[in-house]
Amino acid sequence: MGINRCFNVMDFRRIAKRKLPAPVFHYIDGGADDEWSLRRNTEAYNDYELQPAQLSDVSNVDVQTTLFGKRIDWPVMIAPTGASRLFHADGEPAVARAAAEFGMPYSLSTVGTTTIEDVAAIGEHPKVFQIYVFKDREMTRAFIERCKASNYTALCLTVDTPVAGNRERDYVYGMMATAKPALASVPSMLRHPGWLYRAVVRKDMELVNITEGRDAQQFTDSNVMDFIDKQFDRSLTWKDVEWLAAEWGGPLVIKGVQTVDDCRKAADSGATAVMLSNHGGRQLEGSSAPVDCIPAVADALRDRLEIICDGGVRRGTHVVKALALGANACSIGRAYLYPLAAGGQQGVARGLGLLQAEVKRTMALIGCDAVEKLDGRYVKKRL
Repeated sequence: MGINRCFNVMDFRRIAKRKLPAPVFHYIDGGADDEWSLRRNTEAYNDYELQPAQLSDVSNVDVQTTLFGKRIDWPVMIAPTGASRLFHADGEPAVARAAAEFGMPYSLSTVGTTTIEDVAAIGEHPKVFQIYVFKDREMTRAFIERCKASNYTALCLTVDTPVAGNRERDYVYGMMATAKPALASVPSMLRHPGWLYRAVVRKDMELVNITEGRDAQQFTDSNVMDFIDKQFDRSLTWKDVEWLAAEWGGPLVIKGVQTVDDCRKAADSGATAVMLSNHGGRQLEGSSAPVDCIPAVADALRDRLEIICDGGVRRGTHVVKALALGANACSIGRAYLYPLAAGGQQGVARGLGLLQAEVKRTMALIGCDAVEKLDGRYVKKRL
C-alpha cells in the first residue's frame, strides 16, 4: 500500500512500520509503562459527542484563526518532536515545507537534526522553537539569541521531563537516542540498509543544535535518559520561567502542564500560551488525557492564555471537539511522524490534507461556518 491509498492518519502507521527498523518505529509508536496514557489520549475524544445545528448556512467554512499573534490557515500546529531524520532522510525540512504549504506553525525540537537557522529559512509560516532550561544557562541563552536572530515567532518550554519516562519499548527493541543499535536490534537494522547507511556512515541523525554546546560529546555518546539525568535541571521552578520570559520577550508557550493551578502559574510567570500535554503518553503514566483538561483551563484562563491541546489527535473530529471545549488550536506529533516515515514531504502533505479536509467536513456537518464560532453548543460530555 502506497501513500495514495492512505485515507486517514493511522493508514500511514502501517507503512511506517514496514519502512522503519523496529527500534525506530517503536520509538515513535510507544509510550511509558503500560501505555495507558498513550491510549487514553486518543480514546478520551470518544467521551465527547458533537451536537450539530442543522439548517445552518455552511456554504463557506472558514477554518482560519490566529495563534501567537499570527494569522494561520487552520487551527493545527506541528508539535516539536526530536530527531526527525530518524524517520526519513528529509527530516525536519520535509515537515516544515509541508507545514508552509498548509499555512500552519512548525515547531522545531532542541534535539532536532536540522539547525534553527535552516528551518527558519523555510517558508513564511510561524516558527516555534522548543527549548529546555539547562543547568548551563548560557547554553539556553544561546538558543534564545539564535531564535531571535532567525525571527522565530515563539518559544515553547517543555516542563514535564525532570526525568525520562519509563519507555519500556525502547528497552525491548533496543532503541537508543543516538541511533547506535543494541545487539537485539541489529537484525532489524540490517533489513533496512538505507537507514543504517544514513545513521552510521552519513551520520544524518546528529543532533545539530546540541552539538554546538559545551557538553555535546557527552550527549552524543549517551542515551536519552543519561542526557536528561546529567544535563536537565531538576531544580527548575516558575522563577526560571520568569527568567526565560524576560530573556525572550515574545510569545512563550509552556508545554506539559495540565492543571488550572499550573496554567495560572504559567500566566503569572510571563507565558502567553500553554500546551495541555502529557508528552504523548511518554512521560507520566496515569496522567490525564489533554482533551479532558481543556474545559477547566478554558473556564479559568481563556482571557489570559492561548490554549493548545497536544496529544492523541488522529481525526478532524478530534480537533473540532477540542476547539469546541475551549482550545485555540491543537498540535500533532505522531499524526505527522507516521506520514513522514511513510512518504517524506509528500506523505506529510497528504496526511495534513486528509486531516484538514476532515476538520472542514466536520465543521460543515455540525453547522458551524467558522472555527472562531466553535463553543460548548457543539459538544457535550457523554453520560
